[in-house]
Amino acid sequence: MTDICIIFDLDGTLVDSETLCNQAFIDLLPALRDPVEILAERYRGKKLASIFIDIEKRIGAKLPSDFEKQYRQRVSELFESDLKPIPGAISMLEQSNYAKCIASSGPPAKIRQALEITGLAQYFGNNIFSSYDIGSWKPEPGLFLHAAKAMGFSLHQCGVVEDSDVGIEAAIAAQMRVFQYCREIPKTSPMAVTRISDLCQLNAHIKRTWP
Repeated sequence: MTDICIIFDLDGTLVDSETLCNQAFIDLLPALRDPVEILAERYRGKKLASIFIDIEKRIGAKLPSDFEKQYRQRVSELFESDLKPIPGAISMLEQSNYAKCIASSGPPAKIRQALEITGLAQYFGNNIFSSYDIGSWKPEPGLFLHAAKAMGFSLHQCGVVEDSDVGIEAAIAAQMRVFQYCREIPKTSPMAVTRISDLCQLNAHIKRTWP
């Protein structure tokens, strides 16, 4: 299937990083009392600057001026020790026969570290696009539009695999086919979205979408 391109989100879609990213907040901020599972759902897919604003409201204090640096360092440490690919990700990518890339709201260094640690880097090469490179964050469609153009595909040739609501919103706004990965299928989801609970199902859905 050389005439389509699948654009993958990274965190929570290909790598099991959401819990680790939010554990870093708990490790660094004793005043933050929420369980990591609650934080992961609350902040899934959101821009880090927006998350910081919300955390300051929740703890009733300003974050230190160097908090982002501390946070990035702690996330990197947790990735090195505990990051794993989402179950089925490697098998799905090994069996794929379409162009593919990463489009993530995370900074490039974090994206590349996550791909290297989990063994997924070989499937994407330099086809990595970050919100930090273009200044557009989900739910804006800019990152997906940029990725499609850079990969050389029209919008109707592109599909997006996402887990977060903001990512789904961005993909719909970009007028691309949308596949939502969620281990537990949500009760409600936009009609334009194909929902999958196992990444091993993805290639079959793609073949049905572009016969």
